[in-house]
Amino acid sequence: MRNEPEAAIEAIERARRLSPFNRHAFGYDVNIAVAHLVARRFEQAIEWADRALHDQPRTVTGMRAKVVALAHLGRLDAAGTELSRLLAIDPKLTIAGLRGYLHMAAPEVLELYVDGLRLAGLPER
Repeated sequence: MRNEPEAAIEAIERARRLSPFNRHAFGYDVNIAVAHLVARRFEQAIEWADRALHDQPRTVTGMRAKVVALAHLGRLDAAGTELSRLLAIDPKLTIAGLRGYLHMAAPEVLELYVDGLRLAGLPER
């Protein structure tokens, strides 16, 4: 996969315009959060993850993005709190499992997630 967050945001915004009444619109916000995370715009990633989580509080993709962004900003207490919420929904999540799940991600994106989740306290196995 290529790492092109700006192109991704443009495509997501276009998709939102083409389907403005999509009942799964929170997914647009999650994907924009991930694109900002990949671009290392951590504050924006948190904002968009929060939008998604407002509409769908149990979206694990949004939670993961928020944990990673918070951790990379050094907000480890907040990252740990969000990680606890994530683990309540996905208790088997580990660094090893994440590597398997995100195996198609660009290597630098995978490491961004791994480093952030490790900082937040996610166990290796």
